[in-house]
Amino acid sequence: MIELGVNIDHVATLRQVRRTYEPDPVWAAVEAHLGGADGITVHLREDRRHIQDADVRRLREQTHIKLNLEMAATAEMVDIALALKPEMAMLVPEGRHEITTEGGLDIVSQEAAIGAAIGRLVDAGITTSVFIDAEPAQVEAAARVGASVCELHTGPYAEAFHRDGRDVDSPAIRREIDRVAEAGRLIQQAGMRFNAGHGLNYFNVQPIAALPGVRELHIGHAIVSRAVFVGLREAVASLKALMREAAADAQQRRLLRG
Repeated sequence: MIELGVNIDHVATLRQVRRTYEPDPVWAAVEAHLGGADGITVHLREDRRHIQDADVRRLREQTHIKLNLEMAATAEMVDIALALKPEMAMLVPEGRHEITTEGGLDIVSQEAAIGAAIGRLVDAGITTSVFIDAEPAQVEAAARVGASVCELHTGPYAEAFHRDGRDVDSPAIRREIDRVAEAGRLIQQAGMRFNAGHGLNYFNVQPIAALPGVRELHIGHAIVSRAVFVGLREAVASLKALMREAAADAQQRRLLRG
């Protein structure tokens, strides 16, 4: 059954604007859990622009659902993950000047370094994930370096959805859905878990949630944005309901086709 990992980075962003102690990301994680989140995602960036080291330590100690630590493939971050022992560590690209992650990890061009980071994490019993673009070459490289999970970057799909009329039958949107679907098929064929995320919201999530074999979606900004108006618990619950509805409908259609 498809699962929802809630990214709470931007709860910390709001706190860091004032350099104060609220809102508390740990409280956000509890509220997300009560709303039905299956996991919590945080990105501990090199520049510590939102989530702080103390946040991840408290999340590890005080929350009761799985923790996914997004991180660059650096020695510093691997050491932190080894000490923290999250359920999953997801390697992502990182740039000081980007507002948010702007693309997938280029494993092809840095296989040795990424493979070494993954090896250290695997030896510690941590499930490893890589955030990649929906490209066959990157899927193949992910398998070679020993990743257990591939999270496909759905940003291009989300941008096409917003730009091209929000109609899933438009050619531009259909092309992006098909790219993600095909990469997802290759991920599963290689024996890895197929996750997806980035730019997903209440209006575009269902076509991705309906893809065959997708196990987990990681969504943050849309949920935190809606929580401003309805509260975090309700924001999580309504998005998860949309995901589950789309996945169930798609499964029923596949069964009927036989």
